[in-house]
Amino acid sequence: MQQSVSDRIAATDPARPVLIAGPTASGKSELALRIAETQGGVIVNADAIQVYADWRVLTARPSSEDEKRAPHALYGHVPGDRPYSVGDWLRDLEPLLTGRLRPIIVGGTGLYFTALTEGLAQIPATPDDIRATAMLRIETEGHGSLLAELDAETRNRIDTANPMRVQRAWEVLTNTGKGLAAWQDDTAPARLPLSGTTAFVVNADKDWLTPRIERRFDQMLATGALDEARANRATWSPSLPSAKAIGAAELMAYLDGTMPLEEARDRATILTRQFAKRQRTWFRARMRDWHQVDAREL
Repeated sequence: MQQSVSDRIAATDPARPVLIAGPTASGKSELALRIAETQGGVIVNADAIQVYADWRVLTARPSSEDEKRAPHALYGHVPGDRPYSVGDWLRDLEPLLTGRLRPIIVGGTGLYFTALTEGLAQIPATPDDIRATAMLRIETEGHGSLLAELDAETRNRIDTANPMRVQRAWEVLTNTGKGLAAWQDDTAPARLPLSGTTAFVVNADKDWLTPRIERRFDQMLATGALDEARANRATWSPSLPSAKAIGAAELMAYLDGTMPLEEARDRATILTRQFAKRQRTWFRARMRDWHQVDAREL
């Protein structure tokens, strides 16, 4: 007989770190809150966009009410114009792995979880001039021009639809002369092996998830996403690291009068559905050994 989610929470060792992965809008953050309220712990962000300070509503960061329910960490702690890598995240995470509170690490960035549980290649830092060149080329040419210059093994391994992943791979190859895939194959030991954690992956099929994505974006619009876009307009550039927040470019186009709000909303929800599909594909391929949780049960 399959255990309920509540039974699984009750059966978890309160001394072990918890990992919760899942696609956007699947309810994984609420699961993290339930565990924190039941057993204690600090909820730690593992989402590459929720680290940025300038988009709270649009990236669905925890609300102030959520933050009153349990301690949270690594949300909105990075300026929007600062590149932030998985290595940066691991360094910021380190004190939380050895702190007083048990970490409950939750998010949708599969690469963060893989680096944490399987290890991360020690790639040299990217010089500012190479990063500036990459950002300028993406802004003027699109990320496809960088993708075409990558080695075949790296192209086959990364999410080629994600400009941030393509940019990172291009920077590594340009800086070191060695492809990202080759660096990954020469990987340091894992900081937190999966065997030392309780790991959940939230599964949500397309038909169930799509209406939730649409409702959530409407809720974002109703609770301040446009005000947030207006506050960011003066410093906005599509080359900013935080500009990869889904819906940001569309809301800016609406504010500039080049796109009706309904079209901006529709485009943002389509992009979110496509992103969720890529997340589900990653989780199916890389997280077979995690405890599988049906999103409908949350």
